[in-house]
Amino acid sequence: MAETNARAGRTATAEKETADVVWSGSWVAERLGVELVGDGKPDGDRELKDLLGLALRRNPKRAHLLVSNVLGKHVPQKPSVVYGTGFELGRRVHELLGDAEARRAVVLGYAETATGLGHAVADGLGVAPYLHSTRRPVEGVARAGGFEESHSHATSHLLLPEDPELLAGDLGPEPLPGAVSDAPLVLVDDEFSTGNTVLNTIRALHERYPRSRYVIVALVDMRSPADRGRLTGFAAEIGARVDLVARGSGTVTLPEGVLEKGRALVAAHEAEAMVPAGPEAAPAPRPCTRVDLRWPAGVPDGGRHGFTPAHRAALEPALPAMAARIAGALGDARRVLVLGFEELMYAPLRLGTALEDHTDAEVRYSTTTRSPVLAVDDPGYAIRTRLVFPAHDDPADGPGDRYAYNVAGAGFDAVVLTVDSAADTPELHAPDGLLAQLAAHTDRVLLAVVPSYTPPYARSAPDPYASERQEPPMLPEPLRGPAFSSYAPDEVGWLLQDLSDTELEAPTEEREEAIQSGGAHYAESLPVEYQPSGQYQELFKAALELSAARVARAVGTVTETVLAERTPRPVLVSLARAGTPVGVLMRRWARHRHGIDLPHYAVSIVRGRGIDANALRWLAAHHDPADVVFVDGWTGKGAITRELSAALAEFDGFDPEIAVLADPGGCVRTYGTREDFLIPSACLNSTVSGLISRTVLRADLVGPEDFHGAKFYRELADTDVSGHFLDTVAAHFDEVADAVDAEVKELLAADRAPTWEGWAAVERISEEYGIHDVNLVKPGVGETTRVLLRRVPWKILAKRGAGADLEHIRLLAEQRGVPVEEVDGLPYTCVGLIHPKYTRGATGADGRAVESK
Repeated sequence: MAETNARAGRTATAEKETADVVWSGSWVAERLGVELVGDGKPDGDRELKDLLGLALRRNPKRAHLLVSNVLGKHVPQKPSVVYGTGFELGRRVHELLGDAEARRAVVLGYAETATGLGHAVADGLGVAPYLHSTRRPVEGVARAGGFEESHSHATSHLLLPEDPELLAGDLGPEPLPGAVSDAPLVLVDDEFSTGNTVLNTIRALHERYPRSRYVIVALVDMRSPADRGRLTGFAAEIGARVDLVARGSGTVTLPEGVLEKGRALVAAHEAEAMVPAGPEAAPAPRPCTRVDLRWPAGVPDGGRHGFTPAHRAALEPALPAMAARIAGALGDARRVLVLGFEELMYAPLRLGTALEDHTDAEVRYSTTTRSPVLAVDDPGYAIRTRLVFPAHDDPADGPGDRYAYNVAGAGFDAVVLTVDSAADTPELHAPDGLLAQLAAHTDRVLLAVVPSYTPPYARSAPDPYASERQEPPMLPEPLRGPAFSSYAPDEVGWLLQDLSDTELEAPTEEREEAIQSGGAHYAESLPVEYQPSGQYQELFKAALELSAARVARAVGTVTETVLAERTPRPVLVSLARAGTPVGVLMRRWARHRHGIDLPHYAVSIVRGRGIDANALRWLAAHHDPADVVFVDGWTGKGAITRELSAALAEFDGFDPEIAVLADPGGCVRTYGTREDFLIPSACLNSTVSGLISRTVLRADLVGPEDFHGAKFYRELADTDVSGHFLDTVAAHFDEVADAVDAEVKELLAADRAPTWEGWAAVERISEEYGIHDVNLVKPGVGETTRVLLRRVPWKILAKRGAGADLEHIRLLAEQRGVPVEEVDGLPYTCVGLIHPKYTRGATGADGRAVESK
């Protein structure tokens, strides 16, 4: 069954320099008169020919094939170029839609050529779930739709999302008559030639899930003027807006009779290729080496059943370790091809990009295909060589030949074949199978198998890879917005259980009495959510405008310090809830400045009770504990810092050091600043923290196998400023970038050992004011704000001369009838005091009543 161009090994290297300057479509253009014409812009023709070559295919519907140089299907290309092309298209779609619509978008890619491209576009878009069509039916998974690709050799596309509501957007699984979704659908294909495939798709989906907007994304837009008009008319017919985003554009001119001429040319060259090449014997195939990727549990192999932002957040940090395992098996190989498998394009592509970062070897990427294309060993032709081998999975249209192009004779001294477990069959390992074919053309063949993902409800037979995907029942997946919190799903995963339907709030005075008397722990109930007055809300907005750049600088400083000192691929774990906005901002900084998506989770830690042990077990099961960086908003006296250090002593591998935005107490080494200044997220409760309550730990609600709990205050959505806070701070990232770089350079060279100055000050204040309990002394702007919002304060100590940072403190104190006392020599901007003898009608050391008003 093997078929290769016998001359390829002798000529490909010798003609490499020629191939670099000869357009890889000239052979077809000269013989058939096919031309590529740019869009009329300067250098338009050249840019189009840089993107595309031409080949001939055995297809009765279309003779020519546009061969992309940046898709990674037929032509091996740098993985970073392939991924970067799709990612940049995704960023352009994000700019077109704007943040609000981009957050609601769903991305759909086309099998088989655009499955990886569509996935990269979804990554560039940022928070979009991704689905690709498939030609592989999966038993037990219902179709959510399908459509036809009229010019293809394999026409039927299936849509098999695990979540039946994925394509419904905001309409739900059974839309009401006449309902139209506001969630844009982004359709991604490698080329937009006639528009027929896209029209078929939109028509089929619009009947079931009508929506107001579609965006078509392609590497090249090659429509004729008539086709462009047809799409415009179709959009008007369905009453939806349809936009197009493409890397390049132009047209293909086809002379009369090109189909017949193409068939004759293909027949002639295939007959020539069947002539024996001579007595030269092929080298004996070498055995392949398996690489254990340790693919992250719960992450699908691609978008066949849907790929969510949560899946993306779990995959990203695992890629470097998988690349390291591949690199270790490659040895001294210097020219490496990562070869994917038909629809499995994204997983090998991301392994390739990670391998580029991990090795000095020259890395290229391409995939096998079902598409039969003529191979001609000429530098002016896009498909120089081909390998032909039997199908080795269970495809939708039955067994047959499969192909790998431009691999033979390309000079690769190692090939990393990446397949899903459904394709790791005896046919793959047969004497005429793909592994044997590859071994005849390279020194080393590695086999990396990604577990085939099947929705749990569809698994009807034992699966040897199932243990790599299924989580123990005591370790549920993180909660994510919009079902839990107002944050986007990729911004943070909450390792908490949802207690939104449980009555947990108690009047502030009752809580304080119970806490101080020892009758209850503060984490067993919640204070009634403070509803800010109009005056206070205006004060928050003013404070945010005043301090946003300062906060942005601190965010940049702490993030860059983490990246430089702790780990290049940190897993951010914020301490809910004050740390969560900081973790989201750090994640945004890393993406904005470095283009990396850091996983981010929020966990509960309770003073006197420790950190959520089940959350730590979940993190250890999904990530390297050494990569986990705990994040908090600020330090006061360092109680939580000490609590975390003590709690982690029972767990291997976690670093107990917290990264904080502000460290006025001198408690940590990793911080954005040691100044005690107003962080606006401290001014409010849930309405600046994704509408999530403080965490709850109560024995009757949280069992031994449960995460700690919290509530989602959906009813406060009208006053939610969580997104406004994040966007306002992030808008200053570019402005503070130079200052951050200079500050981090100084910090990395400085002695930042904790001084615990804040703890000493708290002990002094506790004794001086007759409190004798450091837990009732709350130092710093953030902690003082919490006292005024949640507890029964006695008095506020303010550093003499403190200005705008205390405006909200003074307003809250006035509203609650709490005196503000200005003092000298205070190491913090302010300190909140809770009296230790709180009872109704009791008096403090100065004779004042301490009952809250």
